[in-house]
Parts: sequence; C-alpha cells; structure tokens
Amino acid sequence: MKFVKILLIFGFISPFLSAQNLQKTDQQTLTWIRYYNIFPLTEKWAIHSEFDNRSFLNPVHENLFVLRFQGRYRVHKNIDLGAGFAYFNVNTQDPKIDPDYSIPEYRIQQDVTFINDIAKVTFHNRFQLEERFTQKANKIELLDDFYFAFRFRYRLQSTFDLWKKDKRSLKGTISDEVMFNFGKDNKRNTFDQNRLYLALRYHFNPNIGLELGYLKSFQRRASGVDFYDRDIIRFTVYHRIERRIR
Repeated sequence: MKFVKILLIFGFISPFLSAQNLQKTDQQTLTWIRYYNIFPLTEKWAIHSEFDNRSFLNPVHENLFVLRFQGRYRVHKNIDLGAGFAYFNVNTQDPKIDPDYSIPEYRIQQDVTFINDIAKVTFHNRFQLEERFTQKANKIELLDDFYFAFRFRYRLQSTFDLWKKDKRSLKGTISDEVMFNFGKDNKRNTFDQNRLYLALRYHFNPNIGLELGYLKSFQRRASGVDFYDRDIIRFTVYHRIERRIR
C-alpha cells in the first residue's frame, strides 16, 4: 500500500512541480463516446471489447478512435487478469490543426486487478503495463518507422450502489489513474498523465447500463515541458451478452 500511495502522490504532484518550467498548457474540451462489451466464455473466462470515439468540442473536430480487445481470467474472486490488443487512430491532438493523415498506434497490454469489498463499496486496484508502437510522422506524411515505449498505469477505482430495485440500479464510480512512460524515445516525459474520473451508471438490467461521467486529464506532451489540460465528458454503453455458461 505504501507503493500505491507514493504513485498517487507523485501523480498528483508531478505536474505542479514542473509548473516552474511550464511554457505552454493547452486547455481542451472533449467528448468520449464508448461501447463496452463483455462476452463470457466460462465462469472464469471472458472476452472484453471496446469501441471508443473521441472528439474535440471547441472547435468540433475528430481527435481519435480506439478499438480494444482483451481476454480476462478470474483467478480468484479477488484477483482478475487481463491481456489484449488495442488499435488507436489519431487524427490530431489540436482541433485547430487538420493534417492530411492519421497516426496509427498499436498497443499490447497486460494487467492484474485486485478486487476488494469494504462495507458497501467495491475497490479495484489495477496495475497495467502497455507496449506501444506509434508510427512516426513529419508535417506532411507518415514515415516508415515507429516509436516504441512502455507505459505503466495504476488505477484505484471505487464503485458503489446509490439505488437498487429489482434488476435496476444506479451506481457511482470514483477513480484516479496515474501513468508513466519508459523507453529511449520518452526521456523527457516519464510522467505521462493523471486522470480523475467521476461517473453515474444506470442499469436497466444487469446486462445493459448507461454511464455518464466527467474525466479530468492532465497530460505531459512529448516535449517534456508543455501540457494538455483536458475536460472530458464521457458517455458509455455497457453491454454484457447473456449466455448459458457451461
């Protein structure tokens, strides 16, 4: 737990420690619209898939879209393992710039999540490692080369029932996630970003839920000096496919 506390403290403080050298912070407002699917294979195995489109609001412009697939295995009621692949197609990180190409990123990920119920609150401690392959580009075109980097992510999330009746429910979620880059191409931005998230999720039944949340993202840019300060409205459709488990 000491290690977790150090990560959280560092995640909150690092951006402010860098403020004295801060040259530029771009404030941006975005919407993330996501479909999240859970397909159980057995009582312990499941496939999770995710389709996420992210857009700027001022001005309105495409940021990126994400396709993510992962297999998950419940080792124990308190331990969940996951591994998968994600494809990112980045149109632009600045809504005022519209390049003639989009930058692809291919990402492999692995995580272990520890799940604990305390009183009526469920806590998830997720430790995730990513291997990221991002295609290089200049101002006019993509290049035949890739950046490679590791990224470590730690997320502490709490979920709790606010209201429940029959099969319907209203849940609250509070989470904070800190991320760090590692690799020869990321010497200037080891601290990547911190994400604070607050959300409400309404379940029509245990298999279908709608979530609306606010995400505050403070991210260091590749320069190692400049930052993105992002206010994000996130809407998610959760869909669990009901099937008979053998």
